[in-house]
Amino acid sequence: MSKVSKSVKDELKARQEATVYSLLAKITEALEKGVIELYNVEIESDELEVRLTPQQIPVVVTPPQVVTEAKPEVKAAYEVAKAVEVIAKKVVELVRIAFEEPKPQFSGRVVEVRLGASRKDGGSRDRVIVIGGHTMPAYYYLVGYKPPHPPAFGGDVFDMRIGLPRAVKLAFGDALDNPVEWARVWVEKYGAEAVDIHLISTDPIIKDASPEEAIKTVDAILQAVKVPVIVGGSGNPEKDVKVFKKVVEAFPSEGLTINSLNLDMKLEDVCPYIAKTNATVIDFSPMDLDKAEQINRKVYDWIPRERIVLDLNIGGIGYGTEYGFTAMERARLSALIGNELLQHPFNVGAANAWGAREAWITMDPYWGPKEVRGPLWETLTSLICLLAGADYYMLVHPLTVKTMKAVREYLFSEPKPREPEKALDWLSKSLPVI
Repeated sequence: MSKVSKSVKDELKARQEATVYSLLAKITEALEKGVIELYNVEIESDELEVRLTPQQIPVVVTPPQVVTEAKPEVKAAYEVAKAVEVIAKKVVELVRIAFEEPKPQFSGRVVEVRLGASRKDGGSRDRVIVIGGHTMPAYYYLVGYKPPHPPAFGGDVFDMRIGLPRAVKLAFGDALDNPVEWARVWVEKYGAEAVDIHLISTDPIIKDASPEEAIKTVDAILQAVKVPVIVGGSGNPEKDVKVFKKVVEAFPSEGLTINSLNLDMKLEDVCPYIAKTNATVIDFSPMDLDKAEQINRKVYDWIPRERIVLDLNIGGIGYGTEYGFTAMERARLSALIGNELLQHPFNVGAANAWGAREAWITMDPYWGPKEVRGPLWETLTSLICLLAGADYYMLVHPLTVKTMKAVREYLFSEPKPREPEKALDWLSKSLPVI
């Protein structure tokens, strides 16, 4: 009972104080306007202070006790009233200001690079891919900007049988034993826009296949498919120089893309030969912008800037993705503000996502079947890179290619769906059968 009484007393006291503060605020406002007369008012206080403005506003108080200064409560109420008035005015002003879209201006521009060569260019490709050309951050739609060229998606092929996740084996079957058939399935069945052949058999510690054998494989793939072909080595810096030199000499007009050059190579032994052809190159620098600038600066001695793609490396989710996309974002922003050494489109080996064991090992049923989890791992890695501005993707699973092409179509379509929530229905739908 005592608690209730105390609560009632507290509420009554609070109401009385609110009434007094309201009255004092009105008195203060009236003092600013001119003369004020108070009738039948009793003010009990130890000290009362009223501050007058320089205009010497006359004050008449009844009973005849001249008040010279307002109480602290009066000053507090006055300040609150003034603050509310100021805020109200600012809100009105904000409403009246028309919205103007920000129009950032960047001095830099990412160069355009062509992958492949059509018949009119001396090659035999039915389609040529152009990437790059960016003048704004990735998908900066606020000012109506779209990337000048959409990203492209290529399928990985290896020139020998290697260990691959079961999800990949289910998609390609016996074609994995034949790189030419593998490439054909990629293009004709799964819609790959380019083929990435990895000549891992040339590695001295694997098969040590000769550059001439590598040439035969590349030639067979060029005959089987008519999309751009990216030629990758084994990763051995000495052997790759020999292989790349022979390959570009054998196919000088096909617009091949050499994957990749790095600082561990003797660039002077291979770049002059590439420069004599229409081949492009991928400069590889693992998540290090200083080294990326360094290798680009060296390659410029032989190869024009518009024939260079930059690969800053990427890891799968939980396997270095955060380092990879951060490096790409830093490089792209640096390029746009004028750093010419980084003004190149990005290649992304998103197939590296399968390096994270969670993408392919058997796990608790809670995580879903690995046949689905693996492609999702690669797809999510690719989506992250997409938002960082990546241009060309090397992928190993068809479902990733299919999904990324659908996302690309959405990003480049106009107008956008009027009901965005319906665009997310795929989250609850069954995975498509490929």
